[in-house]
Amino acid sequence: MTQIQFTNALLGLSDKLHYYALSLTSDSERADDLLQETFLKALTYREKFTQNTNFKAWIYTIMKNTFINDYRRKVKTKNTFEGSNNDFHLMFTKDKVYPAPDSFYSSKEITKSINALEDEYKVPFTMFLDGYKYKEIAEELSLPLGTVKSRIFFTRKKLEKALHEYSDN
Repeated sequence: MTQIQFTNALLGLSDKLHYYALSLTSDSERADDLLQETFLKALTYREKFTQNTNFKAWIYTIMKNTFINDYRRKVKTKNTFEGSNNDFHLMFTKDKVYPAPDSFYSSKEITKSINALEDEYKVPFTMFLDGYKYKEIAEELSLPLGTVKSRIFFTRKKLEKALHEYSDN
């Protein structure tokens, strides 16, 4: 396929590609940007197109992959927090109400309640609090997975009961 044939085939798909871009982005301006980026990539990598294959599918794949890559890049940058003090307030929504400091349990009281538990409950629960997964705890303690889950559940219930005087309920 010559460069002129390639360009004509690409321009012939312009309207259909625009509708596809619009279906992906749901925004006219972003669809135009996606279409432009797709054209640029198609022209840049023209020599990678294999003769006697489906040109339309090749272009649509470029657009879909471009959209996915852009989406992933935006999600990644959106979730990245630089940690500067100026941006700290952006992490919290203004309409959310946060509990007052005096409504939290004293860490001493919580630790005391955990230490008062029997070892069969305390050990799996403290491992869970330290970040171990249920499966890792089960393997470490040579217990069935269901037993570990139930012991952690019952430990939570016991702690609720032991710390009930601190709750608002």
